[in-house]
Amino acid sequence: MRVKLLTTISIFTYQLSVSQTEKVLNGKVLSQNMPLNKVEVINKTAKTSTRTNELGEFSILVRPKDSLLFFSKDYSFKRLKISQDNIDQNNIMVNMILKPEELDEIVITKISFPKVKVADENSTIVPLPPISNSGVYSGGIANGADLLAIFSLFRKKDKKAKAKFNELDFKKLAEATVPLDFFTNDLKIMPEEKDLFLQFCDADPQAKTLVERKNLLYTMDFLITKNKEFKKLNSGIKN
Repeated sequence: MRVKLLTTISIFTYQLSVSQTEKVLNGKVLSQNMPLNKVEVINKTAKTSTRTNELGEFSILVRPKDSLLFFSKDYSFKRLKISQDNIDQNNIMVNMILKPEELDEIVITKISFPKVKVADENSTIVPLPPISNSGVYSGGIANGADLLAIFSLFRKKDKKAKAKFNELDFKKLAEATVPLDFFTNDLKIMPEEKDLFLQFCDADPQAKTLVERKNLLYTMDFLITKNKEFKKLNSGIKN
């Protein structure tokens, strides 16, 4: 009887340890039935990551209840909670949605042209522009607007607008890449505190490095670390 009991306990313990062991999960990332290459697949729970190949395929170690994140700069962020059924099936399909295209900001200045009055019977007839030495009309317009100068003005404004659009700080990076529920559910940051918290993170010299690397996993780890400092600072101010 004792031998049977020990055997039963051993089998149960073995099954429990096997169920908690990481297993390789295979899957494929698509968008409109087209495979996506170089999508970053992150196991947020285990803090590991991989990327999809040219066929959109990936393999990553997971356990039940692990949280997988799928990130690509041109597509909307995707989150998936792994279940035992996903692991048993071992062939998950993830569909990502293309982000709307963002247009560059263009600043248009007011351009005023001289008003044209209707001619009356006392108006003076304006002669045509002089004919060139070759005897052919040059095509110019008397007192016309300088189109070259106007075109140059628009190009300068467009360059300034593009330069302004391309400026990126840590606050913009976090708002563009990190999902909103990560701040509320994981970091427990209230919506009214989010702006102040990101400014607090941006003051850290490491934030500049993260802006250059643009790695979502490192960014999220950095936010978790700074959140602890932010909470301590807040509690100290309240006390």
